Amino acid sequence: MRCPNCGNEDTKVLDSRPIDDGDAIRRRRECEKCEFRFSTYEEIEILDLTVVKKDGRKEPYSKEKLERAITRPFEKIPHTDETLRKLMSAIEIEIQKKAKGGEIGSLDIGEIVMKKIKRVSKVAYIRFAAVYRQFEDLEEFKEELRKL
Repeated sequence: MRCPNCGNEDTKVLDSRPIDDGDAIRRRRECEKCEFRFSTYEEIEILDLTVVKKDGRKEPYSKEKLERAITRPFEKIPHTDETLRKLMSAIEIEIQKKAKGGEIGSLDIGEIVMKKIKRVSKVAYIRFAAVYRQFEDLEEFKEELRKL
């Protein structure tokens, strides 16, 4: 890991701690040249996963697209970056588990996201569901509220 202070390539790990229920690791590091201390964060990365859309098209998995999808429902709702980071991590782990042969359906991803968001915020869940399920009228919206 390159030192952010002097750019030296040689740094040593002083301490490693699991975070997010063991789904990520925080490492405390020190530069061997300038002795600058800093932390790094390691998390699981989904590689070579293909998303199968409703119409059968296939596209590569995009972490950025998923982040936008889960961030938008939380706009103007009190939350922390830590909450969204944990949510994102939990969703990606579930996607990884559910993928078969390197593929997962976009509908499966949508259901995973809805289930995980619902546990964090009912308001964000309704906002996501309104877009994801494409409510056509007020009755469909009311029915989803009744389920909560």
